[in-house]
Amino acid sequence: MRRPVQHRTRRRVFARLSVVALLACAPSILFAQRNDQREKPEVRDLQLNGVRGVSPTDLARSIATSESQCKSLLWLPFCYISRSSTFWDRKYLDHDEFRRDVLRILVFYWKRGYREAQVDTAVTRIRDGQVRVVFDIREGPPTIIASLRIQYDSTLLDERRVRKLSVLRSGDPLNLVVLDTMRLMFQAAMWDKGHADAQVDTSITVADRRADVLLRVDPNWITTVGTITVSGNDDVTVRTIQNSIMLRPGELFRYTDLTESQRNLYESNLFRLAFFSVAPRPDSIKNINIEVREAKMHEARIAGGFNNIDFFQFDGRYTNYNTFGGARRFDVTGAIGNLGASGLAGRGIFRQPREGFFDGGSFRAPTWQISADLRQPAWLQKPENALAIGGFAHRRAAPAVYIDRGYGGQLAFTRTLAPRAKASAAYKFEVTRVEASDVYFCVNYGVCDDETISTLQLHQRMNPLQLSTTVDRSDIPFSPTKGYIARIDLEHASSVTLSDYRYNRFFAEGSAYTHFRYPSRDPMAQVLAGHLKLGFVRPLGQGTSGVEVLHPRKRFYAGGAQSVRGYGENQLGPRILTIAPSDLFAAGCDTSAAQIRFCDPNRTELDKNKFTPRPVGGTSLIEGSVEFRYPFQRKMEWAVFLDGAIVGGSEVKSLTDLTQLVKGAGAITPGVGIRYRSPVGPIRVDLGYNPKSTDALRVVTTTRDSLGRETLVQLDAPRRFTTGGTARGFWSLFNRMVLHLSIGQAY
Repeated sequence: MRRPVQHRTRRRVFARLSVVALLACAPSILFAQRNDQREKPEVRDLQLNGVRGVSPTDLARSIATSESQCKSLLWLPFCYISRSSTFWDRKYLDHDEFRRDVLRILVFYWKRGYREAQVDTAVTRIRDGQVRVVFDIREGPPTIIASLRIQYDSTLLDERRVRKLSVLRSGDPLNLVVLDTMRLMFQAAMWDKGHADAQVDTSITVADRRADVLLRVDPNWITTVGTITVSGNDDVTVRTIQNSIMLRPGELFRYTDLTESQRNLYESNLFRLAFFSVAPRPDSIKNINIEVREAKMHEARIAGGFNNIDFFQFDGRYTNYNTFGGARRFDVTGAIGNLGASGLAGRGIFRQPREGFFDGGSFRAPTWQISADLRQPAWLQKPENALAIGGFAHRRAAPAVYIDRGYGGQLAFTRTLAPRAKASAAYKFEVTRVEASDVYFCVNYGVCDDETISTLQLHQRMNPLQLSTTVDRSDIPFSPTKGYIARIDLEHASSVTLSDYRYNRFFAEGSAYTHFRYPSRDPMAQVLAGHLKLGFVRPLGQGTSGVEVLHPRKRFYAGGAQSVRGYGENQLGPRILTIAPSDLFAAGCDTSAAQIRFCDPNRTELDKNKFTPRPVGGTSLIEGSVEFRYPFQRKMEWAVFLDGAIVGGSEVKSLTDLTQLVKGAGAITPGVGIRYRSPVGPIRVDLGYNPKSTDALRVVTTTRDSLGRETLVQLDAPRRFTTGGTARGFWSLFNRMVLHLSIGQAY
């Protein structure tokens, strides 16, 4: 019994001695911490004063000293109330790096033409352990390019190409960074002509802040592709890799062919690594080594779940990236739902599907959809060609609302015309039928006339022949700053294509981007963007139903986050209003089948919230937008925009019939927005203003016939409908505001 007591006694003595030692050391520990804080205080504010001729953002990135800031925009509300390291990214002042930053700033300015720049510094204590760091910069006058001469072979480069590559001009500051970029651009241009060993030299003479610059382009000899060696492949054959690249032995060795070949290998999803290397020695024949690391050849996923409306459901996807070799990609996707509806309907949490326009048993049958696609790149052993074939079928349903059945397939041929420029031809075969009440088509399709509804309820074939081309000459994906993007689509459907829906459809859109070079601001961040859409569709005679019918998917709509932002989604253009007959009855209207159409929808008893606007779609579209984006923080930017569109409801006979194109519902809406540059793309918040006050819209409601079936009825009088809320006076301005939240730029 004594040993445990002695052991506990020893532990108590040791604990007491430890406490005494800790208390004795505490002053020295606190003193060391204070010294550390004094030596490396937190930088709460960093100021770069006097920056005029260079980008403040680039200058801040070139130095080691930075200020503490919130880790993410998502944590911003928490950063205002807490400086916890969970939300706050603390930065401390390193005195050695701080002294080196002065030299870094001088070098930064010297490379950009400001060779007489001077820098003064100041460190001011804000509070205990926190400082403000200030760099006072006197840029001085820049060294100006007095003359810029380029010596080149005019048989290889024309004057227009040389002007485009000359990003520096006489009168600009002598920016050595831009000059080196310009040199590399000329070298790449010569490489693209088959002169991979071209030499581009620069000569600079400076006197009295004026520089004479000479850029000499020596093409040297023609270079061709020699042997192509592939290593690192296991499942993918060498022949498949060689068919996928643009380089061919004996042909010119060009820069664009090399970059496109590498892009083709990565886009096949067969490789985690595709590295091209060429011996650095000058030689007219270039032997190319391709080192690859293969990715997984197969990928599969399956998931399942349940809810109280769709019961049990499962979906899955399977992809084979190298089907039968040849880099053929095979995708199968499928989903099945409504499982167990017959036995579980009305039990526990599961809903009992009520009968709709026909027996409710049809809604308890399983729903499903399946699609399969096979894509063959490098078709006919040409890397520019790709052939794709696919098929699909589905049975979808919403309880008591609709049953949608359809099947079909498509065949598409795509050819790469140039880097990031493609043209394709496709034929799509689709048989579709939607079983639903007239109310469904009016509410969901905006189709409220008996002829069109009768056509949509039949088995109809929509088999268009489609031609399209796209060109992308923008610089940055998701948020371009210069260049342009253009697309043109043509569709034809008639008896020749075995289609019941018969029409010609044209659609084109383009976006252009440019940036401004203000001396006092970031030249690459202020962007002016423009966007234009043009389209028309024309029905070709009468279909199998005896009437001219356009499917709602082929009509044009405007309004929304990607369109005219002063309107809600698809709300600019021909619209109708729908209202429940019970609301008309509550307002004192006679809702009998014979009298309901005489109800006045403008009576004061009918609140505007009782009416729901439904887009009908038009047969022509002219839409344009312009937007200016201005950064104000590292990852934030403001935007102001002006959007406008006209959606015509009349038939357009040809492109020359411009008088028809400008007839229809239209509006011009200004607005402002804010963007946050996230890793997944710009997170965009836009606030559009709708200056248009009221529209006269026709009103559609329902009534029941003698058999108890719902039928559509159009009221004789239109409704004077106002978009927005019901506030009065000054606050009525907010009635016309439309808020949009989305990811990605509008265009």
